[in-house]
Amino acid sequence: MAKKKQIELTIEEKLQNALVPKEEQPYKIPNNWCWVRLESINKYKSETLNPKNAMEKMFELYSVPSFDNKYPEILIGKDIGSNKYIVKKNDILLCKINPRINRVWQVYQHTNFGQICSSEWIVIRNEILNKSFLRYYFTSEYFRNRLCENVSGVGGSLTRAKPKLVQLYEVPLSPINEQQRIVNIIESLFVKLDRAKELIENTLAQFEQNKMAILHKAFTGELTAKWRKENNIDLSSWKDVIMQDICEKIVCGKTPTGYISKTGEIPYLKVYNIVDNKIDFNKTAQFIPNKIHKEKLKSSILKPNDIIMNIVGPPLRKIAIIPDNYPEWNMNQAIVRFRVKKDVMYKFIYYILIYPKTLDNIINKTKGVVGQANISITQSRNIQIKLPTIEEQQEIVNILDKLLAKYNKIKNLEQQLEKIELLKKAILAKAFRGELGTNNPDEESAENLLKEILAEK
Repeated sequence: MAKKKQIELTIEEKLQNALVPKEEQPYKIPNNWCWVRLESINKYKSETLNPKNAMEKMFELYSVPSFDNKYPEILIGKDIGSNKYIVKKNDILLCKINPRINRVWQVYQHTNFGQICSSEWIVIRNEILNKSFLRYYFTSEYFRNRLCENVSGVGGSLTRAKPKLVQLYEVPLSPINEQQRIVNIIESLFVKLDRAKELIENTLAQFEQNKMAILHKAFTGELTAKWRKENNIDLSSWKDVIMQDICEKIVCGKTPTGYISKTGEIPYLKVYNIVDNKIDFNKTAQFIPNKIHKEKLKSSILKPNDIIMNIVGPPLRKIAIIPDNYPEWNMNQAIVRFRVKKDVMYKFIYYILIYPKTLDNIINKTKGVVGQANISITQSRNIQIKLPTIEEQQEIVNILDKLLAKYNKIKNLEQQLEKIELLKKAILAKAFRGELGTNNPDEESAENLLKEILAEK
């Protein structure tokens, strides 16, 4: 039977297929822009490389793991495990695995070797359009949310965007000169924001370094050396103890299945409620009935000034003091409670637990499933510390309170980092709505640019 001859569409017919109908357009853009389907501007045709046929050749491999380094792997063919896509300079790579993570990469020619990428990338190629314009659009919050709408997989890191659907997603196409103006504005603003971000990160890193140095001095006796001399006390007064010697029974919580709700009488803590060594119970508050708290979860009741620590990670080392917002709290099985006896200061124990060296040995011995680390109740009870007299504990706490209060003000800079990321999102949102003040309404419509692309395809 003779094969049916494929009908060649006219440019106008191709144009109508490429344009997004008005009722499907996500938001308003300038009149000389147009909404197009991604597939209409993507000229990439899949071409694969079988490494068995290039055993001795060298390649630049754009893999998902190498994305964080912003540099491809340089490998010989025999060390490449499976078939790869052949790509070239200026191709845009859009990661389809776990699309919540914003991974968009532009191929650069770092070497004279052939360029290839893993099959976890969707490849986008267009020699006419501004590559940075496309790259920035694919990193925008709108497109990122669009990418996450239709995924396959069991969830979390195993989800994948569906390439066939992605090709149907909308792209706001502006005139070519406007694309460059948009890129110039974005890059100018991002450079300033990145400089501010770097300064803040350096300040925070210095803060952490200074904080660790202060804690080290506190728990080696150096911080209170002068105080001991004035009070005629020797460092030998510090005793080697384990947690179960200085605390009431050390326990973890339980999960009262079916009784946890967003409203109730007794606040119920989970690991995500421990943020920056404090209790954060605003965004993710959960409660249990008082009857369940008293009858079924009596062993894991929490009171103000109790110290809690997560024993399931990663990350471990999440430690906090129970505040007095409620007279009693409770906790789940991933948290352990330390309630100190009368001759020990609870805040001293809190400070010594956030001192990294205290938990280093135990964490180095933790066991768990892949990607998880657990500290056992037994290990929690046997945490070793050096305990000074109650008077010296008080002195150490007083000094640390004053010193760390200054650094906690610096710690608030983390909120500025969040604001920088929000500003970047806002800039991209405005950019691809034509709201940066750069658009010239008298410029030729982007539809003519699209026709040029379609003619080439």
